[in-house]
Amino acid sequence: MIVAIDGPAGAGKSTITQQLAKRLRFAYLDTGAMYRAIVVAAMKRNTAWDDAAALARLAETAQIEFEGDRVLLDGEDVTAAIRVPAVGAAIHYVADNPQVRHHLVEQQRRLAQGKNLVTEGRDQGTVAFPEAECKIYLTASPEERARRRVEDLRRRGQTATFEEVLADQNNRDHRDQTRPVGRLCKADDAIEVCTDGLTPEQVLERLEAIVRECQTRAHPG
Repeated sequence: MIVAIDGPAGAGKSTITQQLAKRLRFAYLDTGAMYRAIVVAAMKRNTAWDDAAALARLAETAQIEFEGDRVLLDGEDVTAAIRVPAVGAAIHYVADNPQVRHHLVEQQRRLAQGKNLVTEGRDQGTVAFPEAECKIYLTASPEERARRRVEDLRRRGQTATFEEVLADQNNRDHRDQTRPVGRLCKADDAIEVCTDGLTPEQVLERLEAIVRECQTRAHPG
C-alpha cells in the first residue's frame, strides 16, 4: 500500500510522516531529501546551476539511500548537509529540471516496489504515485509554517528572522506551485489536513485514522 503525502514547505511533513510510517510499520520515503541530496552533489562538484544536462546526469547516477533517520549520498551521510539554508535556496534549480525530476521519480518508484510505503513530497499523489491507495495533502497557514521553520533553524544552531523565513517561504511556495513539472498541487482525491492549532500527536492520530480508513476501503473484510 502506498500512502502519498504532499504539501508545502514547512507543513511538518517530514517529521510527521516519518512517525506515521513507524506507527504503521511501513517504509518511509522523504523525496524532498532526494532533491536536496542532488543539490549537495552539485555543490560538491561545482556544477553550474544553469547546466541542466549536468544536473540531470547527477540525478541519474547518484546513489541515494535511507538508513533509519540518515540520508546517504553515494555512501556519505549528508543528513545534516541537506538541511542548511543554502541548499534550500538552491533546490529550485534541480526541482525545476524536468530530467532531474524524471530520474528521481523513477528512483522513488523503484524504492516503493513491493513495499508498504509512506512517501512525502510535492508531487507524490499527482505524479509519482497517482494510483496510491491513500493520498493526504498536509498544510498549514504561511505564518504557522514560517514560525515552525524559525524554531527548527534555532534548534540546529542557525539564525533567521521570522520575516526573512516568511519571505523566502512565500517565494518558494510560488515556485513550487508554478514550476512546469511536478508542481505542488492537491490531488483531486487527496484528503486535506490543516495542522494549525494541532499538536504533533493530534496530527499523527488524524493521519493514522485516515490511513486506516483507506486500508479498509482498499481491502474490505
